[in-house]
Amino acid sequence: MKTPSLAKFLPLARAALLLALLVAADSLRAEPPLLRLSVLQFGTAHWELDHLQRHGLDRDEGFVLDVRLVANLPASRIAVSSGDVDGAVVDLTWAQARHVAGHSYRYLPYSSQMGDVLAAPGAPIHDIEDLRGKRIGVAGGPDSKGWVLLTRAAQARGMALEREAQVQFGAPPLLSQAFRRGQFDVLVTFWHFAAELTAAGEADVALPMDSLLASLDIPTGLPILGYVFHDPWADDHQALVAGFARAVARTKRQLRDDPDHWEALRPLMRVNDDAHFTALRQGYLQGIPEPLDEARVAALQRLLVMAGSAAEEVMPARLFVLDPGGVP
Repeated sequence: MKTPSLAKFLPLARAALLLALLVAADSLRAEPPLLRLSVLQFGTAHWELDHLQRHGLDRDEGFVLDVRLVANLPASRIAVSSGDVDGAVVDLTWAQARHVAGHSYRYLPYSSQMGDVLAAPGAPIHDIEDLRGKRIGVAGGPDSKGWVLLTRAAQARGMALEREAQVQFGAPPLLSQAFRRGQFDVLVTFWHFAAELTAAGEADVALPMDSLLASLDIPTGLPILGYVFHDPWADDHQALVAGFARAVARTKRQLRDDPDHWEALRPLMRVNDDAHFTALRQGYLQGIPEPLDEARVAALQRLLVMAGSAAEEVMPARLFVLDPGGVP
């Protein structure tokens, strides 16, 4: 009996190989792009992105979200600066500082919330002048938005707060604990930590942030927190950034319009009672920014100038991601 010639099997082998290559290529085409974001594990953006992922709003927009949780704000900034992630949530003032240093970022508004300046219940602190000689805890670093605005408001009153008070920077949870123990007279922290302390009756609002903004002639309600993406990367991934912006806008609408969604987020909020839960939910909702348009971009640029940036060095309008669908 004759052994079949190898030549007879070559067409079948070629066909099988071609089919395998086509299947592999189709699989690669079908795999949606990955978007890696760094956020604080105790931050409010974690709530938002958890909802976005759980309801598949990323895949609806043709991408897969990969959330990288970090313990502190500097770690998140380092992650996005080094390229370990594609984006992060930062203060507008940080994005401005990086722009001046030659490293520009696209800025997608996240929240307009800022924590008020807190003092112990009943403490006689009602004016910026009362901060002289006080022990002040500041969440984040020297470029934290609340601290920048507080020092600018003090400068307008002829005070150099960084020299006339005892200032210590640190992580928000540690600062809250130290404040409870009486190690600080005043606390400048992220809004949700401020909301927890005031809801528990452990702190009073000494200086409302709105009053500080008004003293600087800065409009309130501007998105001073945002998602940032390195400018060259955003240029190469315009569709991905736009899809993420639409998914975020949809997330905010769902969390605003349906209170039932919040029960799934409660474990991330680390609350033990309904008062804290309600305070944090309301704070998040109050911080949902209005759609970003040219007029509001101009207001943000003006805010940066009033916060100490040179007009010619302010982030240009092209770096602000205009709202794709809005959260009306």
